[in-house]
Amino acid sequence: MSQINEKSPQHCAKKKLININKNHKKLFYTFTTFILSILLLILVIWFILHPSKPQFSLKEADIYQLTLSKSHLLNSSIQITLLSNNPNQKVGIYYDDIQVYASYKGQQITLDSSVPPFYQDYKDSNLLSMVLVANGLPVDPSFGYEVGRDQMAGRLVLSIKANGELRWKVGTWVSGRYRFNVNCVVVLPFGQSVPSGPLTSKGSQCSTTV
Repeated sequence: MSQINEKSPQHCAKKKLININKNHKKLFYTFTTFILSILLLILVIWFILHPSKPQFSLKEADIYQLTLSKSHLLNSSIQITLLSNNPNQKVGIYYDDIQVYASYKGQQITLDSSVPPFYQDYKDSNLLSMVLVANGLPVDPSFGYEVGRDQMAGRLVLSIKANGELRWKVGTWVSGRYRFNVNCVVVLPFGQSVPSGPLTSKGSQCSTTV
């Protein structure tokens, strides 16, 4: 008599469940390995290229208005031209947001001026021209005194500041957003007599942090 060996439905279901779990684990390990390989490749490319921070310089700054009312409200108008340079050999830069303003002895003396987003290819440069203005901007009561002292010294020292967000582009890969800050110190001749035209400076180099 031959032996009859039958498996119960519960046993078959359990075996099928084990096989499904094994397949899920294989898919999970394969997917995890693939993602880690991509991340490692990106990291290697990043360290090889190691993008340098962008370079900025102030080409020109002209002050057309800088008047203070008795109630310490400032009206200002400053025209500037910034040069933005990407020094990298293989890395492009997306500028998603740039806000520019003028500062005097730690006080903001114009409103923020926005630069439209743009892409800068590697080893490329862009000129950014804008007018920074303020109408009725409250300033510290010492502002008029400080400007008077600078006039006695024969020069006016301003800071042109910019801050925003950028992304690096390597091939088709684009990084996350990074904050950056730019500071340009500009010295303008400022004599005792009221000038017939704007106060003008030929510009200066700027410091950049990312």
